[in-house]
Amino acid sequence: MTTQDHTDQDLLSGVALTTFRLNGQFLALAEMLARPVGLTAAWWQVLGAVLREPLPVASIAREMGTTRQSVQRIADLLVTRGMAEYRPNPSHRRAKLVAPTQAGLDAVSALEPTHAAAAARLVEAMGRDELDAALDSMRRLTSALDAISGG
Repeated sequence: MTTQDHTDQDLLSGVALTTFRLNGQFLALAEMLARPVGLTAAWWQVLGAVLREPLPVASIAREMGTTRQSVQRIADLLVTRGMAEYRPNPSHRRAKLVAPTQAGLDAVSALEPTHAAAAARLVEAMGRDELDAALDSMRRLTSALDAISGG
């Protein structure tokens, strides 16, 4: 079957199913990388979202494409384990900011060597130009989905 033989629905379904599989593959890789430093993929994702600047839970959820409640649960766990802290939010009294603690920063830093090695293996397997093109396509796809869904 050639690309011209695919209906619009076939294309949407194919992209969606491949994305679901890709998400599972990335989560499995992230779990494998994060586990040795005492993190889960979800904890790493939340900590990664606040490395540059503290953010409210709702902003982290929007960035991750998930619910505020799931991020809140993870943020609470990270705070309980001493990897993150809540800070006052000057823009919104009730929506505290999530920020990494030194323990959270240390855990993410400990991931660096294995993360770099996994990235190098992926670039070697796929090729830098092809992987860069895939990233560009994924960003355009995200923008197109936002446009058609009002996101």
